[in-house]
Amino acid sequence: MPVEKKKGICRLTYSIRNSWAGFIDAVLTEDAFRQLLVINAILLVVTFGLDITNIERLLLIACSFLLLVVELLNTAIETVVDRISLELHPLSKRAKDLGGAAQLVAVVMTIIIWGMVLLGR
Repeated sequence: MPVEKKKGICRLTYSIRNSWAGFIDAVLTEDAFRQLLVINAILLVVTFGLDITNIERLLLIACSFLLLVVELLNTAIETVVDRISLELHPLSKRAKDLGGAAQLVAVVMTIIIWGMVLLGR
């Protein structure tokens, strides 16, 4: 028997509750996510102390949030792969490596953008 899907505001509150549960789980169980959260909190404060335009500030803040998003997606990929099997398999390694590569690209992009904004002054 199919599960009846929630609709309207009920669906929205259910979705937000599940999303918040995922965020809390990441904070409690993922060292990398916690480290990025602390670093990004510091960077967020720093952005408001810089003499930059609002667009530059927005760009720096967006990069910080993107790092968190990619880390959450990378963690989700790793969790699904581990759920399927803890056995070493080339496709499992590939999925995890690609998730890690996405995080690396996001980090490099953030460094480049922060560097350009700060050094371009």
